[in-house]
Amino acid sequence: MACRKHEQAPKRAIHSGFFIILRYSGVKTHNKWAKFTFHKILLLKNAVLYLFCLSFLTGAAQSRQRNFIQREVGFFAGGCYYLGDINPRIHFLASKPAAGIFFRYETNYRYAFRFGLNYGSISGSDTQSDEDNQKERNLSFKSQIFELSSVAEFNFFDYRIGHDKYRFTMFLFAGLGCFYFNPKADLGGGYEALRNYKTEAQAKKYSRIQVNIPFGVGFKWNVGEKCGLGIEWGPRRTFTDYLDDVSGTYPTVLSDQSNFTDRTINNSARPGSMRGNPSTRDWYFYYGINLSIKLREFHKQCHTSGM
Repeated sequence: MACRKHEQAPKRAIHSGFFIILRYSGVKTHNKWAKFTFHKILLLKNAVLYLFCLSFLTGAAQSRQRNFIQREVGFFAGGCYYLGDINPRIHFLASKPAAGIFFRYETNYRYAFRFGLNYGSISGSDTQSDEDNQKERNLSFKSQIFELSSVAEFNFFDYRIGHDKYRFTMFLFAGLGCFYFNPKADLGGGYEALRNYKTEAQAKKYSRIQVNIPFGVGFKWNVGEKCGLGIEWGPRRTFTDYLDDVSGTYPTVLSDQSNFTDRTINNSARPGSMRGNPSTRDWYFYYGINLSIKLREFHKQCHTSGM
C-alpha cells in the first residue's frame, strides 16, 4: 500500500499542476475559479517559469558535447491574435494572417539560436463579447505588428536537418524582442490612429515601439536532405497596456473631440470611471508553420564519437 501511494503521488502532483496551468492560462474548465484573468501573480509566475526554462535550456544544451555548425534560413506563415482589455480571455479570437522570415544558427543537436522578423495584425471589438458591460462600452481597434526577435531553442530530442537518425523533435523557445504597433479605429470617416487623441488624457503619448518576451513551444521534422518543417505557438509578453488603446479611466473632462474616447451606446461613461484595467498588460500571439532550408556548409564538419 505504501508503494502504491508513492506511485500515485507523482500522478496527483501532475494533475494538480495541470489544473493550475489551466486555471491561470485562460482554458475553460468546470471549476468556477478557472476563468482567465491577468492578475499580477500570473505575471510573476510567468517570469519565474521563463527564467527556469531558460536555465534548463542552457544547462541541457551544455551537457551535450557533439557540436557542429549548421545555418538555416526559413519562412513562417500562420496567424496572429491578442489578449487584453477588449478580448480578455478567448484565444485565437479575431486571428489575422501573419508571416515572417528567420535565420537559425545551430551548434548542437539540442540547442539553436534563431533571429526573426515577423509581421502580423491584431484586432478586437467589444461587440464580440458576451459581457453586457463590454457591449455597452463599444470600443474596437486594429493594429499592425512588426516584430524583431532573438530566441534560444531547446530540442527535446537530438535533431538535425538531413540526418536520417535525428529526424524530428519537440522544442521550446524563449528570448527577447521588440515590436512596433499603432492601434487605430474607424468611426465612419476612415481609420485614425488612436494614440494621437490621447483617449485617456495621458500626460504624454505612449511609445509605439516596445520590448517583449517571446516564448513558446513547437514541433519540427525533416522533409529531405535540405529542408525541415515545423509548427509552433508563441505568446508575446509585452510591457504595455495600450495594444488596444484601452488601459485606465475616462478623462475627467470629455471634450467635443472625445468620440474615440467615449463610444458607449447609451452614453453611460462618466468622467473618471473605469475604461479598462490598468493593473494588467496586453499580450499577443503568433502561431503557424515554418519552412527551414539548410544553407551550404563552407567547411567540413568534425564530429566526435556518438554520431
